[in-house]
Formats: sequence, C-alpha cells, structure tokens
Amino acid sequence: MASKTVTATPTFLESTAQDAVESLSYAPSGITLASGNYDGTILLWDVGAENSTAALAGHGASVNGVMFSPDGALLASGSEDSTVRLWDVASQSSKAILSGHSGSVLGVAFSPDGALLASGSTDNTIRLWDVATRKTTATLMGHSDGVVSVAFSPDGALLASGSSDNTIRLWDMATHKSTTTLPQTDWVSSVTFSPDGTLLATASQSDVVRLWRLS
Repeated sequence: MASKTVTATPTFLESTAQDAVESLSYAPSGITLASGNYDGTILLWDVGAENSTAALAGHGASVNGVMFSPDGALLASGSEDSTVRLWDVASQSSKAILSGHSGSVLGVAFSPDGALLASGSTDNTIRLWDVATRKTTATLMGHSDGVVSVAFSPDGALLASGSSDNTIRLWDMATHKSTTTLPQTDWVSSVTFSPDGTLLATASQSDVVRLWRLS
C-alpha cells in the first residue's frame, strides 16, 4: 500500500484553564470536545465554533482523565483528588461523585454499552462502577504500582490496563480475573483496542508503541 501524506492545519482553542491540559475526549457526535485540566476544571468545547461553551468545576485537583459515554449523555472524569465524577453533558452539571480509591485516579473508560465505568489509580487498583447505581461492582487487584490507563475491548469482554509497574494486564469481565500479563521494559502510559478487537496498542515511556495480536 502506498503511503499517504496528510496535511494538517492547526486550530488553536484558547483555554481559560490556569495550567496544563492533562486529557482530552471527543463526544461521539464529534461536535463537543472535553479537556481535563491541571487546575481541576473540565472545559467543554464547540469544535466547529472553536470556543469553550462550559467550565465544569468540582474536582479539588488535576483532572487526569476524561471520557464521554458511548451515547454522549455523560462525561466521566478522574482526578488527583482520588475521585471519579459523572457529569450530565446537557445540563453541564455534576451527577455523581464516585469515591473509593485511596490514590489519584489516572484513567477512566466506559464499557461499550455504557453500563460500566472503569477507573485506574495510583492505589494500584482498578475499580468497576455500575453507572446506573453509582456503586463499585468489583475491585481488580494485581498490579504492583499505579494503573495509568484502562480500555475496554469493543465487545466489552476484556479490559486492558497499563501500569507503572511495567506491565499490561488483560482482565476477563465475566470473572474479573487477570488472564494475561504482558511485560514491558518501562511503565505503560496508554492502552487501546483496535475497532475489531483483534489488536491491542500500547505505549510506554521507552518511546515504543507495540501492537499485540490477540487470539
């Protein structure tokens, strides 16, 4: 296949946050972008108009991870203040504060059906939350250091987690057990599945992106 050259023209969205932008998530509609910021706020952006439409305040420290639900109705955020928040996008208001982690929350991910939310933390655990009841349904333990990134497979059967313990784990969502551990040479900063679920892409602090074929 011939290589394709892409020309990219930057558009700068002027942030009103007082410090660094830590995380981003596009709404499924592609119209709204959320940014989680070091100052503890979340900004919602109208991408077409290139301006901020709302500032969501409530976290007491840096917002390390944000993600829209599959239907775009909710936004989840994980913070240095050890909490996860659920926000109603339409009303731009906080719907729930999910407490339970004893360390900073670094990453959040919705399941494909939107029923579950996963959160990874510096307390070395992953919590699974029932979005409807706002309760913890399981705490996944196995990593020996902070869980930096989490991602569900497209069918929701697996959860991948990347950690600063230099490993990636795959978790069976039916049993909540770790089924596979993939060793790395440095701490893992991001994990994501391909749309068909056959590949797992992982990034680490050793400047390497790896593709893992799953079978």
